[in-house]
Amino acid sequence: MKTASALALGLVAVLVSLPLGAQTLGDALSNALASHPAAVAGAARAEAADLLVEAADSLTPRPPSASLATLSDRLGSHYGRQEWELELAAPLWLPGQKASQAALAASARDALRASQQLLRLQLAGELREAWWAVAAARNGEQLAQRRAHTAASLEADVQRRFQAGELARVDANLAQSENLDAQAALATARSERLQAEQVFHTLSGMAAPAVLAPEPAPTVGVAPAAIHPQLAVDRAAVQLARARLVVADATPREAPELALRVLRERSARSDPYANALGIKLTIPFSPGPRARQESAAARAELVQAEAQVALQERKLTQETAKAHRERAVAQQQLGMARERLALTADSLALAEKSFHLGESDLVALLRARAVAQEAEASLQREEIALAASQSRLNQSLGVLP
Repeated sequence: MKTASALALGLVAVLVSLPLGAQTLGDALSNALASHPAAVAGAARAEAADLLVEAADSLTPRPPSASLATLSDRLGSHYGRQEWELELAAPLWLPGQKASQAALAASARDALRASQQLLRLQLAGELREAWWAVAAARNGEQLAQRRAHTAASLEADVQRRFQAGELARVDANLAQSENLDAQAALATARSERLQAEQVFHTLSGMAAPAVLAPEPAPTVGVAPAAIHPQLAVDRAAVQLARARLVVADATPREAPELALRVLRERSARSDPYANALGIKLTIPFSPGPRARQESAAARAELVQAEAQVALQERKLTQETAKAHRERAVAQQQLGMARERLALTADSLALAEKSFHLGESDLVALLRARAVAQEAEASLQREEIALAASQSRLNQSLGVLP
């Protein structure tokens, strides 16, 4: 009973230690975002942006302050002169400054949201490439396994016929060499598959699923400018630069300060305290060149951001057109690969029949088999290439898995 319990606990430990498998690209993306450094810090950045909005909604541009001062003659004649002064000061918003600061805070929050969405797309692009790299590596290993199995069967058949005196020793050596080459190719393909799966696991934190399903085609007529996160980031940068320019223009000087002063004093020890109340308004002078420099810098940032939007629109249009062309080419190549496989399969059947009848040698059979295997590998590569081109098209359109 104890042995059974121990085995059960060991099985649970093994299952827990195994990485979770992703069923779809969306699952992998969600899991990757959960541990990505920039995504993890997104919540803190969002809180900071919300605090900027809260600060812009406050009554004063900076917190109020209080000061307390006292004056006494105890170190001199000690006649009893005493003075206390309490000052409560609060900075004041300049005309238009409060609204411009609120707009700046809102723009910063929008820019942060756009950058988080762009991070999702960039990570999705890496996962898409890793996803189809795993598919290609697994396909390569499967083809290598079939080649190794076929080569081993052929070697056994040739060795039997060599022992029976039907084939020459050179044919036996050739079949053995083909089997060794197939085993070496299988080892290489297995290593490449393990490496591709490790890359995917590193990116997503999950094991690649057994079936790597292709992504659906995007909605017909979707324009990249309407949904692409990169363009959203650039447009948010324009709004942020425009808001900074408005803030710079609305802040030609430091904020004025209004203070309430309470004075309590006496001239001599025998005199009663007298109270006084006053108001002080402090208006700083304009910094001049420094204010103009800040406005000029904000204006330059706005011009650059607007130019970046125009450039990004052209780049996205070109990338989408390229992705459409590559997908169309992949569809054409897949059709040709199917035709080629049908032809090579027919040729291989004829070559095998001819070899078994003694009408052709082993070299001709191996050549026909190699051509057929390459045609099969080419077909499967084109199928994966078509699915990968669909993912790249979705990526160029900004469509998340």
